[in-house]
Amino acid sequence: MLIGKGRGIPSSQITPKEHYLDRRKFMRQAGAAGASAVLGPLAAGLGAGPGADTKKLDYVRSDLSTTGEELSPLRDVTTYNNFYEFGTGKADPSRHAHTLRTEPWTVSVEGHVGKSGRYGVEDLLKMHPSLEERVYRFRCVEAWSMVIPWIGIPLSAVIRAVEPASKAKYVSFETLYAPAQMPGQRRAVLPWPYVEGLRMDEALHPLTILSVGLYGETLLNQNGAPIRLVVPWKYGFKSLKSIVKIRFVESQPRTTWNLAAPGEYGFYANVNPDVSHPRWNQARERRIGEFFKRDTLPFNGYAEQVGGLYAGMDLERYF
Repeated sequence: MLIGKGRGIPSSQITPKEHYLDRRKFMRQAGAAGASAVLGPLAAGLGAGPGADTKKLDYVRSDLSTTGEELSPLRDVTTYNNFYEFGTGKADPSRHAHTLRTEPWTVSVEGHVGKSGRYGVEDLLKMHPSLEERVYRFRCVEAWSMVIPWIGIPLSAVIRAVEPASKAKYVSFETLYAPAQMPGQRRAVLPWPYVEGLRMDEALHPLTILSVGLYGETLLNQNGAPIRLVVPWKYGFKSLKSIVKIRFVESQPRTTWNLAAPGEYGFYANVNPDVSHPRWNQARERRIGEFFKRDTLPFNGYAEQVGGLYAGMDLERYF
């Protein structure tokens, strides 16, 4: 599946290819870091890793990228995942996601929108001039984080192209429901299919993207192939994977984790170190590959860019 054209940037400008493809070198680095589980999945054989069933992408570097931070190792990014459709363990997605069939793939655009219909991934990408690389912090609610070079397009480009009506105040998203391909869906771990939502101004914010790749190549299945949402100032569960439906709605949509545990997961899911999860503190986080924790930043470090979206809101009530 060809899903991107534009001015190419060599992947070596992100991180030298040998740094994340040479397994022996990676294992030496892992050994030096120590065997503690807190350092991430520093072991070989966890499942599909770099270079498995991916294609190179042509893209341009975005000036919205986070700067001054070391990228997380690709091996960690592709083998330490939350994707409950393939299991609840961090290594389960890389072990089991090979069963997902990503071709052909369409996304249904529905609701209060002028140009509803079914769109292929390429059709969506054509709504923006070129693919962009965005280096983003990616924060999970369990107090670990990564820095990932996502490749995609602004969600706003798709929204404007399909012409939502004025009554569309929210955008809802839905992940594929296919228990035959996604073994985790055979268990009632969560209410399936996985659904999420954003307020319209959040969806239109330039930091919000639809991603089709990382580290210069298309997404692996465990990372949400072929297309996923990335909202960098929110906890990772907000950025659902393997999207099959985008719906423009008038009322706040239901979301999977809020349905499953409303006292623990609110609609907004903004990274807020001052609001603790009932079962753990959110004020500190551990970057994958590091031993020591660091302070969690409000809005995951994007407060200057997105804080205005929530001016006047009680962020303890609207968590």
